[in-house]
Amino acid sequence: MMAMNSRPQISERDAMICRACGREERASEGYPCDSCGTFVCLICTIRGVTRCRECSAKLKPA
Repeated sequence: MMAMNSRPQISERDAMICRACGREERASEGYPCDSCGTFVCLICTIRGVTRCRECSAKLKPA
């Protein structure tokens, strides 16, 4: 008989790294970058960030 606490460990992860701030968030809690489609977390989106760090740097004037 198995003990109640002996569940198998789940090795799957539903996390992505935000390309704007670098924070690891659940993949379902974010949006794609407006330019390239990489992951931007929900917190950044709420703050008005809609592009990843690389795309934002490309848009800035030299």
